[in-house]
Amino acid sequence: MSDLGYQWLARTFDIEPTQPFTARSEIGRTRSSTQQGGIRLEIYPESYRPESTLAEHLTFAFKYEGIHLEFLARLFALNEVRQKLEKWISLWPTGAFARRACFFYEWLMLNRLDFPGVTQGNYVDALDPGKYVTGRPVNNRRWRVRDNLPGSRDFCPLIRRVEAVKAAEQYDVAAKLAALETDYGLDLIQRSTVWLTIKESRASFLIEHEQTLEDRIRRFAAVMESECGKHKNPFAPETLGALQRGILGDKALRYGIRKSPVYVGHTAQYQAVVDYIAPHWNAIPSLLQGLNGFLLLTQGVAPIIRAAVASFGFVYVHPMADGNGRISRFLINDILRRDGVVPPPIILPISATITKSSRQQAAYDQALEAFSRPLLRYYTEQYQFGETTVAEDGVEYNFFFQGYEDALPVWRYPDLTAQTIYLAGLIDDTLTTEMRAEARFLQANDQARRAIKNFLEAPDNELDGIIRSVRENGQITSKLRKRYPLFESNPQLGEWIVQAVAEAFAD
Repeated sequence: MSDLGYQWLARTFDIEPTQPFTARSEIGRTRSSTQQGGIRLEIYPESYRPESTLAEHLTFAFKYEGIHLEFLARLFALNEVRQKLEKWISLWPTGAFARRACFFYEWLMLNRLDFPGVTQGNYVDALDPGKYVTGRPVNNRRWRVRDNLPGSRDFCPLIRRVEAVKAAEQYDVAAKLAALETDYGLDLIQRSTVWLTIKESRASFLIEHEQTLEDRIRRFAAVMESECGKHKNPFAPETLGALQRGILGDKALRYGIRKSPVYVGHTAQYQAVVDYIAPHWNAIPSLLQGLNGFLLLTQGVAPIIRAAVASFGFVYVHPMADGNGRISRFLINDILRRDGVVPPPIILPISATITKSSRQQAAYDQALEAFSRPLLRYYTEQYQFGETTVAEDGVEYNFFFQGYEDALPVWRYPDLTAQTIYLAGLIDDTLTTEMRAEARFLQANDQARRAIKNFLEAPDNELDGIIRSVRENGQITSKLRKRYPLFESNPQLGEWIVQAVAEAFAD
């Protein structure tokens, strides 16, 4: 066979990961590297072929293909693999790849290998910091491995430092905001923030198809304004409960952490279609604890990366009885605020950017599906609808999934590279397009007000109504003339107003 590394291990030990390998290595005539749908196809000459052993192919995988925590968790769960690891480390106690393999085994399995530990050899990184986003390093003396994983066994996302991720690490949110302030002035930016907060709230509800609930929209806006960056641990159950109650008000059917199954889906021809299955409720506490652990271990890492993991990691856990989507988008601003790149009272209207076009909405769905689709495809035969049952929290459900335990490594160790790249682009679009458009609108509206006040006295709120009507209709309408008789008796006044609005809003 010509496959190498992870592919050889998967075939040999009959293991298929839910999340696809990001590199596929094969033996060929000459060395080449191509990209196919997000997967690197690597061709190596015959001289690269490892011996047909776990040690040799795992070494090849670590060296050339990277780390795939979900696959390693499945591989290391096999008894025969444990024995092979113990043999490998006994033969090569100072080998860097053997030590890393044994470190990952004990880290993932919480099970100690039959080996006293190494006493020689330089410390090696668990993750190559040139290839992965890493956390605060802690030396593991038993294996002489520098544990720089950005999480714990409970939850540890991997973000590959591809070029787009490196660009996200360098993206300066604060500088973009400063440029907005320079171009439009602090007063205008602060004034636009009030409306942008409402706009973000309304758009977030639009994503959930609840955009007409004005009271909830304003409640969520108040939560965005008052709660961003305020909580020590945003994933603490009491914090999430308070956010949920602030968003939903006091008339929701369910509050708090769920204790029942949940899936995300839609209906087609009156039939339920499952799009995503969330973890078992008993796994939620450890996953939330792991999410907070990620924040603690990655302090100083680029805020956009931390925001992406917090938001997407949370929505994939889907821990709440209701409000998961809105809280996940709240977390983006929350992390940017706590990391000091978006000062109060500014709120980035992320949801407004998502909903401004079908293209943006599709891109958001695609980012979510980068994780959900492989999971659903893997477990498509392991869920069904059956007889209605009442859960511990009183929820009636008829959805049953047999893969909760088997899928734990997927939920614990997601590759969130695609989601990080997506969020970086979304934030850039928000700062360079959405917020600038709002600032330009306010600037033009102020200009139109000032021009109109040269020949008409009126309070600002009434002027705004006139300006809006003229922008929508291009003229003084009969409705305006009926409301303001002065326009009827003085037609030239209307012409001046139409001209002032046109000049103010001219591109």
